[in-house]
Amino acid sequence: MDSDIPHRKRALRAELRERRQNMTSVEREAATAGLTENLQSLAIDLSARSISCYLSSRTEPNTRPFVNWAEADGIRVLFPVSREDGLLDWTVGEDNGETEGIAGVPEAAGTLLGPIAINDVDLIIVPAAAVDSTGMRMGWGRGYYDKTLGSMDKCPPVYAVVFDNEFVDEVPREVHDQPVNGLVTPTRIISF
Repeated sequence: MDSDIPHRKRALRAELRERRQNMTSVEREAATAGLTENLQSLAIDLSARSISCYLSSRTEPNTRPFVNWAEADGIRVLFPVSREDGLLDWTVGEDNGETEGIAGVPEAAGTLLGPIAINDVDLIIVPAAAVDSTGMRMGWGRGYYDKTLGSMDKCPPVYAVVFDNEFVDEVPREVHDQPVNGLVTPTRIISF
């Protein structure tokens, strides 16, 4: 394996994290509006009645208006909950509260349904640091989604959510990295 890959990933993640932190509130609001519209279109196009979607942190593309729309539209939403063993558990977040997960990211509070609950959804929406033109996703380095997606027998469509400038020519790739079926940005939906 190319020992330079982890270093290249760290450098790219640092650059992307800084870029996200430097976005203005006006840029962020415009991105949220476009992203919400595109996520809604995707869910409708796929006739999704059950999806999994993460709760975005302050600097991530904002998934919350989409989640609110989905729940109001009667779509069942599963939220990821990180576990100590590196796997994801799932909840429908019926407590309407939030906690801070192991990795410091927002997580929905509710009854845990177990790691295999994800097998029943029609669409999986995942966070990403960047996605390249081949559909390879680079996450933030914890491996939760790579483990989850890699362990699924038959996986529904998986779409990563990124800002427009995070759709790049190429991301550094390691053996365990899992590709996605498409990506959603504030201005477009791309399927691979």
